[in-house]
Amino acid sequence: MKKIVLCVPNISEGRDWGKINQIASAAEIPGCKLLDVAPDVDHNRTVITFAGGPRVVQFAALKLIIKAAELIDMSKHKGEHPRMGAVDVCPFVPFRGVSMEDCVKLARGLAKSANRLDLAGYLYECAAISPEKTKLSNIRAGEYEGLEEKLKKLEWFPDFGPAEFNPKFGVMAIGARDFLIAFNVNLETLSLDIAARIARIIRGSGGVWEFNGVRESVSGMLSTVHAKKIDTRQKGYVQVSTNLCDYKKHGLSVTFGIIKSIAESYAVGVHSSEIVGLLPRDALKDVSLEYLQLKDFNPQKQIIEEALGLWLRK
Repeated sequence: MKKIVLCVPNISEGRDWGKINQIASAAEIPGCKLLDVAPDVDHNRTVITFAGGPRVVQFAALKLIIKAAELIDMSKHKGEHPRMGAVDVCPFVPFRGVSMEDCVKLARGLAKSANRLDLAGYLYECAAISPEKTKLSNIRAGEYEGLEEKLKKLEWFPDFGPAEFNPKFGVMAIGARDFLIAFNVNLETLSLDIAARIARIIRGSGGVWEFNGVRESVSGMLSTVHAKKIDTRQKGYVQVSTNLCDYKKHGLSVTFGIIKSIAESYAVGVHSSEIVGLLPRDALKDVSLEYLQLKDFNPQKQIIEEALGLWLRK
């Protein structure tokens, strides 16, 4: 059985197709299959997915990082999605015949290669080497704009690369994790406040609410879901952008249903939803595409098993 690992780098470029294609193409090497390139103009970010044997995919990731460092200038980047570097994140995901421990080794090996190129960053999720850097949200706090001051703090000395601010590249997070589904729900309103409220209610980290003049931090409904508001008002709606970090616990149906229910309590309907990048087939087994009001979803390209096709069965 062929061993297969996925790599899902997110680059901070979602508008210049010339740059996006050059960066994605850097990963197209023998033994590695480019599965998906999903740019988002509002986020100014592209999710790239490729798969193959462990060592081949690790080398492909390095080539992609080198090309992104060449073409992306973070000092000029603007977008709705939080970010801190040209290659914001680069996780390895076990798929077939590969363990999470194998992916941790791949992540740490890639970090060593980045170090030799003087590109800095942190190891996160299962590849983290310190507890405070396990969560991506902790690493990304302050984003690119706060990076220069953050790097001066001893506790945020990079796990690899120089502790000097690189205004062109920023820093990146390299990690190992399970499947994550990027799922956005678009609401029939122009109120960013409603989108922010819904995100605060559903995400595991919750948010700060005021009760009788007292501000209190309250956990959210879905412990394995990350959520935030995104300003897409130029399209005639606003967006609740989510990451489903454990779709087997809190999947598409549950997340969509709760967002829809809360939106209706504000007399707001759902315009549509969208899946960014790929997802495993079983993430859709208990829900219909019609219920999710998915737009621009291509099962042949976005379901991982379909995208791998005959190559997977060899």
